[in-house]
Amino acid sequence: MSHPIIEDLLWRKTCKKYDPSEKVSEEDLQVLFEAMRLTASSINSQPWKFVVIESDEARQRMSKTFSRMHEYNQPHVMQSSQFILFAHNPRYQRNDFDKVVDQYIEDGRTKPEDRDKAYAAYRFVELNTDESGNTEPWTRAQTYLALGNALHTLARLKIDSTPIEGIDSELVNKEFEKELGGYCCNFALAIGYHHDDDFNAKLPKSRLKMEDILVRI
Repeated sequence: MSHPIIEDLLWRKTCKKYDPSEKVSEEDLQVLFEAMRLTASSINSQPWKFVVIESDEARQRMSKTFSRMHEYNQPHVMQSSQFILFAHNPRYQRNDFDKVVDQYIEDGRTKPEDRDKAYAAYRFVELNTDESGNTEPWTRAQTYLALGNALHTLARLKIDSTPIEGIDSELVNKEFEKELGGYCCNFALAIGYHHDDDFNAKLPKSRLKMEDILVRI
């Protein structure tokens, strides 16, 4: 198949080693950040926060969180252009949805007099909240949508990336408690440009055949 989107996705491979001398331009970063902001989510809840690690001080803090496990991912912190924490709101509540409704009114999506009607969708939050007020399974799932959108955007920009679940969430959430502001991080994303020694960049792309994953009825 020949199509620009397919060509970009065929180009994309998970980076295993970054070239620290190559940095993503500010222009491309702004495109990426805006794409992440525009990610779809259930009832437009947007239950996420993104912490971009790029200063030497922040990199050192993040590097320390690999002291107990997943040390093989530690080099990405220092070598990538940016290292992004994807965090979710573990206790999404009505006051969180208030911000969404307020934005509806500001953007002209909802008339001020129809404000109460916009809360009909909040019922879905209640369906995904347990007895203790925990919404984590639902909000974490929404945040993965932002990760997928980021990966596609980076492929279109020809920027290498590495989605990373191999982090010590307990230490990350403790170290960046102030920046996360009550949100929880369970995965991250390294971005930049691969080093010539990145073995994965030289390997052919491999995916299951279409008939193994797609059923049309």
